[in-house]
Order: sequence, then structure tokens, then C-alpha cells
Amino acid sequence: MHDYLILHGVNLNMFGRRDPAQYGHESLAQINARLEALAAELGVRLDIFQTNHEGEMVERIHAALDDGTRAVVINAGAWTHYSYALMDALAVLHVPVVEVHMSNVHAREAFRHHSVLSSVCAGSIAGFGPLSYELGLRAAHGLAGAAGL
Repeated sequence: MHDYLILHGVNLNMFGRRDPAQYGHESLAQINARLEALAAELGVRLDIFQTNHEGEMVERIHAALDDGTRAVVINAGAWTHYSYALMDALAVLHVPVVEVHMSNVHAREAFRHHSVLSSVCAGSIAGFGPLSYELGLRAAHGLAGAAGL
């Protein structure tokens, strides 16, 4: 059992190599290490999952219904803007979901300004680079605690 599920979507395995002006120089492995350190500080366990395949992401979200997940932190990448399949999968969960983005999506191209996932998330954090994930984990931890999960 893991307390919190961290979901990284499409192309996020390219952090550190993809558009450093927007996403910085840290790799996904480095971001995950930061999250693991924060989880240890908070006394929780993480399950970290990344995929470039939408169906695999949906399946992992479905699994969270029965695996003891207390909260979810998700950066869906480009799926954020058009994946109704992910939105529907997240809507089935009965735990807090926090959406995160490394870049400030509101200061970028117009298509990035809208998230189809936001309607099923407790909140969104954007624009703080890798710190967005840490803020998201802290928010998920607070929400899960407040919900008695």
C-alpha cells in the first residue's frame, strides 16, 4: 500500500532534456527523488508512475480505487488540455486529486490555458518548476488529512 500516487503524463520523462526554458534542467528522476525526500519528511509512502500511453494512465488511476491510495498528485502533460478519458477516470476516485504543472500554463500558448482535468481536481498548482510537485504533495497531504483519509 502507498499513501499517495504521483502521476506523470505524456512526455514528462523528457524533463531535463525538453525545453529547459520552460521546464528547467532537472530530470524526472531528480524530481522523483525530491518527492521521495518530502514523503519521508511527511511520513508517507509514494507510488510514482509515468507513462506516455493514455490507456495505461487510465488503468493506473482505476487501480487507485482499491490499492489504498489516499490522494493523487497529477501532471498529465498535454493530456491536461484534451483528455476526457483521464478526466472521467479521475472523477471516479473518492480521494483528493491535485493537478500540478512545472510551467506557468497561463503565460503560455492559449491552448494551455484550459484544463479539462481541473473540474475533478481539488486545485491546481502551476509555474513553480519542480517545486510545483512538492507544493502539490503538501496540498494532497493536507487535504487527505482534513478528509480523515
